[in-house]
Amino acid sequence: MNSGILYALGAYLSWGLFPLYFRQIAAIPSLQIVAHRTLWSLAFVAVVLLVSRNLGWLKDVGAATWRRFALSATLIAVNWLTYVWAVGHGHVIDASLGYFINPLVNVALGFAVLHERPRPVQWLAVGLAAFGVLWLTVAGGRLPWVALVLAVSFGFYGLMRKTAALGAIEGLTLETLILAPLAAAGLIWWSQDGSMAGQTAVDWAWLVGTGPVTAGSLLLFAAGARRLSLATLGLVQYVSPSLQFLLGVFLFKEPMDATRLIAFGFIWGALALYSAEGLWQARRALQVKPI
Repeated sequence: MNSGILYALGAYLSWGLFPLYFRQIAAIPSLQIVAHRTLWSLAFVAVVLLVSRNLGWLKDVGAATWRRFALSATLIAVNWLTYVWAVGHGHVIDASLGYFINPLVNVALGFAVLHERPRPVQWLAVGLAAFGVLWLTVAGGRLPWVALVLAVSFGFYGLMRKTAALGAIEGLTLETLILAPLAAAGLIWWSQDGSMAGQTAVDWAWLVGTGPVTAGSLLLFAAGARRLSLATLGLVQYVSPSLQFLLGVFLFKEPMDATRLIAFGFIWGALALYSAEGLWQARRALQVKPI
């Protein structure tokens, strides 16, 4: 099997199984988990950079790059906080919906921000997904805010990283460096006010582990992305929300009524259309490529 497939599968399988991990610390406030995740991710990438002697790039980071990554750090912090809260409060299915929608949000952002020209079938897929969200809002009587926050925050985050000059691990280093002072201040405050008093050594082991699992998944993804075509990577990405959906329905027993199933049906149909059209375009490009 192509090593790129193995790396990408490793990343998306780990992201898909994240609900199992974060359920172990669901009793800890989400903001505290994100603070730990930030600091331990920074510690992990710092060790990787030291071992690989890859620290020279830091001195070349200019003010514009710092500002850009301050924005991307804010977006990923919002995404992490929403996801951790969703897992801890019985909204794993809503989280999976957000990551099912995300590729179609990327199409819309590409059009609105990068002035890309989506193909008609891509627009149809975006329209089907939008109808699914609208159906869930009207028929279900509530806006699927968890899914929308996750999809939009990660969509804008991807947009920021797409146009950034730094690689995956360097970018994560800068983002966690920016967030680290706030995270450290928060943990010091919570330790003083007694809200962390009941946390056991096992809890701390899980919290420390959020760093390696976060950064490790990103490194696997970066390795896979370098070795795979965008079309292949686009198909493999559905492993993650599919696993989350299955965990939410069958393990965590979250409600899945007819209204939600119909909404998911529209979104799955949109993704099938989007993926099939992308594969057809990739195959067509190979056929017309000069020898």
